[in-house]
Amino acid sequence: MPDIRIVDGDEYIERLKAAHRPGGEKMLAFYEHRLGVIGTDPRLMLMLWDDHLVHRGDGVFETMKWVDGKLYQLDPHLRRMECSAKAIHLAPPCALDDVRSICIQVARAAKRPHGMLRVLLGRGPGGFGIDPLECPVPGLYVVAYAFTPKAEEAYEKGVTAFRTSIPAKQSYLATIKSTDYLPNMLMKREALEKGVDYPICFDDQNFLAEGAVENVCLVDKQGVICVPAFDNCLAGTTMRRAIELIGTERQVDFRKIREDEIYDAHEFIVVGTTVDAVSIVRYNGKPIHDARPGPVAKRMRELLRQDLRETGVVVYDG
Repeated sequence: MPDIRIVDGDEYIERLKAAHRPGGEKMLAFYEHRLGVIGTDPRLMLMLWDDHLVHRGDGVFETMKWVDGKLYQLDPHLRRMECSAKAIHLAPPCALDDVRSICIQVARAAKRPHGMLRVLLGRGPGGFGIDPLECPVPGLYVVAYAFTPKAEEAYEKGVTAFRTSIPAKQSYLATIKSTDYLPNMLMKREALEKGVDYPICFDDQNFLAEGAVENVCLVDKQGVICVPAFDNCLAGTTMRRAIELIGTERQVDFRKIREDEIYDAHEFIVVGTTVDAVSIVRYNGKPIHDARPGPVAKRMRELLRQDLRETGVVVYDG
């Protein structure tokens, strides 16, 4: 290997700008609290190497979407982020109302009718140890990026799922939306290897937990919507809202669910930010009921889409 040159700041920045940036075309606008401005050049969307968010996974995050210019569930997402942050003894570097304003401004800076917004709150830069006291100021990062909705075919025909070999996270971690998503990544990788749409995990007591980045629920033979209790999985903002909306029409039961109940269910449903609600029609290769999308999943999606139109925060008006 040839000797590596040592360069000054100017040349380093020029090389940085010239380096290949995978996925850069998807990045629309971004904000780092340390700098206090919104950028739009994806080559400069950087995070400090010694931020404990990077090398320790010491942080929390939220992801939300905007559709037809309306940002959905902004306040519930920020409230959950605040709860997750408190659970790891972390606070944002500014008031939560300021974080809210930053999110709206970053989404608007994207200048697109549709998009995704990621908010990252980390321990901050300061060293490569595990001592949180290394980091005097927390890091806050907000990025807007392109959103590709799930194809309508998935809602018309349904999707597939299987029991992943990766167990659910321990309860005290599963209920925090931390940036440590290694188990989630392994679940997704296993799904890709198997050619199945969604991996589903179970806890150490063999109770149903969640998908890689989504919640799940089922509809039993009596038409009751059964949702895994939020003690072995993350309480999804979309799942919570979907249950609030459909709860006036259907009975809902939060409880422990065994795997054999999935095979007997009339519907098995994936619920999440990017998908709203979509029917799982085959699980572990076996059909769920008649192997067709069910009415509850369809109604959930309809209610969520209507709710976005009625309650979403306007971030783009064309």
